[in-house]
Amino acid sequence: MTTAAPADVVEPLVPRPGVDDVGLVPADVGRGTPVRTAAGVVAAADDIPAGHKVAVRAVAAGAPVRKYGEVIGTARRDIPAGAHVHVHNLGVGPDTGGGAPHPAGAGWRPPAAPTREHFLGYRRPDGRAATRNYIAVLPTVNCSATVARLVAQAATAAHAGTPGLDGVIALTHGLGCGLAEGTLGDDLLRRTLRGYAAHANVAAVLTISLGCEVNQPEHVFGGAVPAETLSIQELGGTAATVNAALERIARIAGDVAALRREPIPVAELTLGLQCGGSDAYSGLTANPTLGVAADLLVAAGGRVVLGETPEIYGAEHLLRDRAATPGVARHIDELIRWWQEYTARHGAALDSNPSAGNKAGGITTIWEKSLGAVLKAGTSPLNDVVAYAEPVTAAGLTFMDTPGYDPVSATGMVAGGANLLAFTTGRGSVFGSRPTPCLKISTTSRLFEHMRGDMDFDAGPAMSRDEQVRHGVRLFEALVDLASGAPSKSETLGFGTDEIVPWQMGAVL
Repeated sequence: MTTAAPADVVEPLVPRPGVDDVGLVPADVGRGTPVRTAAGVVAAADDIPAGHKVAVRAVAAGAPVRKYGEVIGTARRDIPAGAHVHVHNLGVGPDTGGGAPHPAGAGWRPPAAPTREHFLGYRRPDGRAATRNYIAVLPTVNCSATVARLVAQAATAAHAGTPGLDGVIALTHGLGCGLAEGTLGDDLLRRTLRGYAAHANVAAVLTISLGCEVNQPEHVFGGAVPAETLSIQELGGTAATVNAALERIARIAGDVAALRREPIPVAELTLGLQCGGSDAYSGLTANPTLGVAADLLVAAGGRVVLGETPEIYGAEHLLRDRAATPGVARHIDELIRWWQEYTARHGAALDSNPSAGNKAGGITTIWEKSLGAVLKAGTSPLNDVVAYAEPVTAAGLTFMDTPGYDPVSATGMVAGGANLLAFTTGRGSVFGSRPTPCLKISTTSRLFEHMRGDMDFDAGPAMSRDEQVRHGVRLFEALVDLASGAPSKSETLGFGTDEIVPWQMGAVL
């Protein structure tokens, strides 16, 4: 980490010059260092860590503070130009509104033209497009999770090198019993498991049941998803179940080996958007770069899924302005009200969302975090809003109601049909996903070099709009390559099965 020399004038990175009250310092700044502000060069009033905000104009106590041209919070006290702006002097007060509307209607145009028309994928008999070929072992309950994992481990060793087979995976989770039937939590779990079992990237699924659980297989599938089920209690225990499962997988693997990749229009890709371990650069580099790639996929006819409802709080007006219909706009407002009530019932608040790591990386309020987070959804119209783990069917941009916790959010998107995931990170995330491959995007080149074994794409140089478009086109092409079978770093490392976390809601009985 470098520190600007006192003789140098620090030039803060200001997303919206002439509108924003704060800028980001690219290196550690010592108190007294000359800093360029809207009022001219002033001495830094505080020590300011790299990536944190400096006031580029004075803000009075109680006045809104703007970044990205939007309100990120309210000054807790008078803030002079050159001061460090963070949790000590910035907070979320009464909503003072955002900036100018950002309409995206019938006249919407992508920032560039899509550069690829096809990816190499698997065409399922029912017409769905897959980016991977997995055999899945699905436990109905946590009690059968270990058996499912044993089956997957043994089958992976037995069928390693099978052409066209990406692996045998256990879709383990911690739920399935101790919950009341017919409740919202029960419905969420069953919808999630159905989504995974029916996912295009799953060539075949084998269900493992304990036998006595609340979450019985027939309740999960209801005949909608063909799935062979083995009951541990009926078969006589762990060893018998593992052996029976391996016999069935041996027959299935031969069919999977006959499958081959073929050209499929990129319009059949569904991209889930995630960000985690965010820092102040997330909204300046990686997220807007991913937004360009998302716009290119929409322009090509594909589907893009934005989620993490607690992380659109303070930026919901931007999505409302982009809603294709009044009903979609109302749905966004309804979700925000539900989450405010939900967090209040549990003694929390939506502004509790920025983590310690987020704050150490320069993010102060949930409004600031949200305004950066929505940039990864690009600029296209918002065409639909769906519940957690519901199928995503509309072309273009869809919002899915998910928590902000990355594994839970990604699980809902995969269950909804995402056959690709893109994940931006500033602090460094090691998240991976199966059966859906996940491409990780660093906000800075420093992070990319530091965690080269985990990062797939460096968005650090994308500091300007021109660079965001240029890198966004490259990112779109990298996502098409990923869909065509190029392995992500997390796939190579073996991430993806322990990160399946359905949204747990309701009483544990």
